[in-house]
Amino acid sequence: MLQMVNLLIGQFADTHGREVDMTALVWLLIPLFAAVGAAIWGSWVSRDRTIGDMAELNGYARFRDAMEKADTRSEPV
Repeated sequence: MLQMVNLLIGQFADTHGREVDMTALVWLLIPLFAAVGAAIWGSWVSRDRTIGDMAELNGYARFRDAMEKADTRSEPV
């Protein structure tokens, strides 16, 4: 796998001997992309989701109230 990546990166080289410089640049871009991806993922995970939670809790409270009302109206057999 590593040899294949080095072959792909080696195609960026020109005939003036700058193959090492380009290879190092491409290898340094890999952690940069990983850091940007981690930052995007971190911001997505830490977003504020309390608004959706409150709506769900209010809906559950209405459901509980409706079930309690239905229980008091029914007569035991």
